[in-house]
Amino acid sequence: MNLRRVSAILAALSVAFAERTLAQAAAPTFPTDDAVLRRIWSVGMDSSRVEQLAGRLLDSIGPRLNGTAIQRNAQNWLVSMYKSWGIEAKNERYGTWRGWRRGTSHVDLLSPRVRTLEATMVGFSPGTHGKPLVASTIILPLFGDSTQFVRWLPQARGKLVLVSAPPLSCRPTADWNEFASPESRQRYQARAADIADEWANPNVRGTGYSMALGGGALGLRLEKAGVAGILTSRPKDAYGTREIFETYNTRAPAVSLSCEDYGLVFRLTERGDDPRLRLELDSKLLGEQPVSNTIATIPGTEKPNEYVLLSAHFDSWDGSSGATDNGTGSILMMEVMRILKQVYPRPKRTIRVGHWTGEEVGLVGSRAYREDHPEVVAGTQALFNQDNGTGRIERFGGLGFPNATERARTWFDKLPDVLRAGVTFGGVGAPGLGGSDDFSFYCAGTPAFALGGVRWNYGNYTWHTDRDTYDKVVFDDLRSNATLVAMLVYLASEDPERTSRTRIDMASRADSILAANAAAAAATNATTPPTGSTARNRPAPPPRVWPSCGEAPRKTRPRL
Repeated sequence: MNLRRVSAILAALSVAFAERTLAQAAAPTFPTDDAVLRRIWSVGMDSSRVEQLAGRLLDSIGPRLNGTAIQRNAQNWLVSMYKSWGIEAKNERYGTWRGWRRGTSHVDLLSPRVRTLEATMVGFSPGTHGKPLVASTIILPLFGDSTQFVRWLPQARGKLVLVSAPPLSCRPTADWNEFASPESRQRYQARAADIADEWANPNVRGTGYSMALGGGALGLRLEKAGVAGILTSRPKDAYGTREIFETYNTRAPAVSLSCEDYGLVFRLTERGDDPRLRLELDSKLLGEQPVSNTIATIPGTEKPNEYVLLSAHFDSWDGSSGATDNGTGSILMMEVMRILKQVYPRPKRTIRVGHWTGEEVGLVGSRAYREDHPEVVAGTQALFNQDNGTGRIERFGGLGFPNATERARTWFDKLPDVLRAGVTFGGVGAPGLGGSDDFSFYCAGTPAFALGGVRWNYGNYTWHTDRDTYDKVVFDDLRSNATLVAMLVYLASEDPERTSRTRIDMASRADSILAANAAAAAATNATTPPTGSTARNRPAPPPRVWPSCGEAPRKTRPRL
């Protein structure tokens, strides 16, 4: 046997030994002898389908902008996957939303030098109707009042208007904190804050109009004045990332540029270099289109009118693939249902998942479902929602329901040690004021539970950005999360007790928070002289009443 062959055998043995050691180290210890929990672990961790599901949804299908044909195609795929696993599934219509088709975007700087710009249309932007649009640029000035803005509008006719704040730097804050001198960092922070205030919504530069998420009322007013288009940029605090949202313009395109290229065009314009851009944008506005939620159900056998409800929004913005917002949440819930259908096909209570659409435009689909299905709201034992990225679950707790949280603690204590070890049980907690689809239910008294994940720089890097793609998914975390949630769902379904709708006293909670804050402030002021308080750093007062739900719009409701 030659030396190369011996080396190969030793390497293979080393790998096998390492894998066996890791497997033994990760082998779970269960607090109970529940065979179903052990089987959930086996199916969830050893035969996971999350990578295959992610490849199809995120790469092959892509982003799921509300009201678009791509979203409907993705929902049809959802239904087909559930049915292939023997799970009842359907698309349930609740209204209409504006439709749109995104084609290609190509934007070039033609003068004073040639450069292809990193740019794309924002969602629902009109295109250039099959021919290039060539125009010069103009910066939205700072106006003393709205009448000055109206007098200026003729100067913008036929031009591309830069309507976002110019970037002082496209470096993330971490760079400035690590590398800048204290004096340089202080000057940068002060100047950046002044620029942000000067360009802030809702009174952008004194026009009296808001930019909203990508155009808003200001975009509509500029369009009415005959501008060629608007140029925007919403960079995040990370290299190369920016938010890409929507416009309500129907004639003048709205284009998102990268931080670097928006800064370039802004500076050229500001310095009088008269930059000219060429836009070739392919898109089509399609009017109101039907929108639906996708609902899948494993019927209960003993208490079919009580529900364990899984919740994850399925729609996304379309600047990238919608991977961590909220493809991972959608795939998580699909995998939970697949595991449970295989391991626990005859649950005590009905297990249902809602893949909601319209979350990004105001929790529309989940609100509509709550309104259309009061029997589900009244009968829900527990709701588990996931919508905070790809990271492994590290926080689990209630949202203001004391008895339900007590029951959840008993479920949590039955999880295997390797899943409990990384999770902090957060106790009773309190309701939020919105943000994701669980709000649509706990506002109406449905016991809901928070599943907080490791951030993986979600807020700055992938949330609503052009970098939210398949490669950002952490599959080890996603696989573990699906296994953990499947166990919680099983335990909630089997619980002999029904969770109570009793809520915390919001007024007493608010008084306690205010008293604690006052005591902390007094202790601080006793050792450190007060420096004054501003609206920017003063904490908001805690809410004193339970949040109200609001109604679901059943057709497009502009957010201007």
